Amino acid sequence: MLEQLAQLETEALQSLEEARTLEDLDRWYHAYLGRKGALTAILRSVGSLPPEERPVVGQRANEIKQRLEAAYNARAEGVRQDQLARELEAGALDVTLPGRPVGSGHLHITTRTLRQIYAIFAEMGFQVYEARDVETDEMNFGLLNMPPHHPAREMWDTFWISERATHASPLLLRTHTSPGQIRVMRERYPEPIRVILPGKCYRYEQITARSEHQFFQVEGLAVGRRITMTDLIGTLTAFARRFYGAERRIRIRGSYFPFTEPSIEADIDCILCGGKGCRVCKYSGWLEIAGAGMVHPVVLSNGGYNPDEWSGFAFGLGVERPAMLKYGIDDIRLFYSNDLRFLRQFG
Repeated sequence: MLEQLAQLETEALQSLEEARTLEDLDRWYHAYLGRKGALTAILRSVGSLPPEERPVVGQRANEIKQRLEAAYNARAEGVRQDQLARELEAGALDVTLPGRPVGSGHLHITTRTLRQIYAIFAEMGFQVYEARDVETDEMNFGLLNMPPHHPAREMWDTFWISERATHASPLLLRTHTSPGQIRVMRERYPEPIRVILPGKCYRYEQITARSEHQFFQVEGLAVGRRITMTDLIGTLTAFARRFYGAERRIRIRGSYFPFTEPSIEADIDCILCGGKGCRVCKYSGWLEIAGAGMVHPVVLSNGGYNPDEWSGFAFGLGVERPAMLKYGIDDIRLFYSNDLRFLRQFG
């Protein structure tokens, strides 16, 4: 048995030296040290030896097992290092070569459109005033001439944040940027005002090719002592021709908004279809670009201005829809789809 152990040790060590891969090592371990390995079989047969031989053979077998395990661990580490060196050599990088260029990012089309709008109104003397996204019922409706249960509230499908029945003025996600009119008037009274109020609006609406449940809007407000409807129409006309092109046709229609009196809507001929009719303009040939009007006396009073001495106009512009017209986009859902094929066109 001792001679058999010595022969096994020599054979195992020689076979171990020939192992070149981790798979070779795995096969070697199972052949000699595994549960069905050659050395394991000898250890299990020690019990069948005469009692006087068992201690000597058992001790010798354990010594060989320890040496083989130590040799296996050392060889495994060497094989791993060799394999790592080969992999590094095969995938080596020449750090002196020029790197791959990294493409620069660019502004989202909505941000670009907002900045274009800012620039046009800045030339007309309008400042940017940013209001909050979360508003109170009083600011969003009440102070804009829409008291509780006023039917005009149905014009806006509202996301409520707090229960209307348990709060004096519950919170909501603003449905339009008009609440900013009250805030800026109360801050700047008794000075004249000429501001635009950009921001995102939220409405519980069906998403279609021309409607989103969240969208950007730019509110405009001018308050002074001799402001008229002519000033409002002139401002909207100047903006439309600067933004869309001097050749655009503009149409003014009478409308209704509870916070302006009188109220109008401004349209331009649809750039996408050339006035022939498409799904974006609802096959009318015209697309609304702004709702506007003279600030209602009640709203002026709520802002701190005496309507007998002051007058003003207000307007609300979309951002995505003007961009759709300007760049020939026929589906507003593309703005928030995160489709790089769409976004990269505006880099």
